[in-house]
Amino acid sequence: MAKNYFYITILLVFLFSMSASAQETKQQPKTQETAAIEGLSLYPNPVSNGKVYITSKNDLDKEIIIFDVLGKKVLQTMLSSRELNVSNLTSGVYIIKINEKEASATRKLIIR
Repeated sequence: MAKNYFYITILLVFLFSMSASAQETKQQPKTQETAAIEGLSLYPNPVSNGKVYITSKNDLDKEIIIFDVLGKKVLQTMLSSRELNVSNLTSGVYIIKINEKEASATRKLIIR
C-alpha cells in the first residue's frame, strides 16, 4: 500500500512540474510602449474652480480623455490652449489621459 502512495506522489509531482513549466512558456502579449510627455504639468489638482491647466515642454495640441473610476469615458476633446474646462463634471476622482503627438501620459484628477 505504501508503494502505491509513493508512485502516486511521484506521478503528481511530475504532472505538477509539467503544468508549471507549460505556464511559464506562454508568451505575454506585447504592449505598445509610448514615450512620456516631456515637462507635463497638470494643475491645480484637486480642481475647485472648474478649470485645469495642462502644459508641457513642447506645448503642442493635446487629445484629452477623462474617465470616471468605473472606466466610463466622460469627456474627450482636443486642447490647443492650456486651459481645460471641467465644470460640467461632478465632484469625484477621475483618470485623465493626455496624448501629445507620439507621447502619452495618464494621471489621477480630483474634482471638488
